[in-house]
Amino acid sequence: MAGTGGDRLSRRERQIMDILYAQGRASVADVQKKMSDPPSDSAVRALLRILEQKGHVRRIEIGNRRYEFRAIRPRESAARGALKRILSTFFDGSAEKAVVALLDASNAKLSQPELDRLLQLIEKAQQKGG
Repeated sequence: MAGTGGDRLSRRERQIMDILYAQGRASVADVQKKMSDPPSDSAVRALLRILEQKGHVRRIEIGNRRYEFRAIRPRESAARGALKRILSTFFDGSAEKAVVALLDASNAKLSQPELDRLLQLIEKAQQKGG
């Protein structure tokens, strides 16, 4: 199940999950078509079985021995887990370093509502921490 050691995903598993989040539901053939440098049909099936065993996807029968797969772990939960790994791997666990890097890398100017929302979040974090 998700959250029980099955949270670590390989590169290919993450790629499949990205496809399923974007598509909603997909067959093995659909997943394979969307993958860059796709592995064989049997490899995609094996990866989907692994993701099913880890509790990340559910298989849905759509016809006689035909299946589609959908992500069952909420996208927001998966995003938080991925962000924690990115923070740990690239930013020494520092949210500040990550935000600075994100703002530095962003070519787009933040709108006033976006800035206001960020300020609200910073103030809320200050209240929690202080």
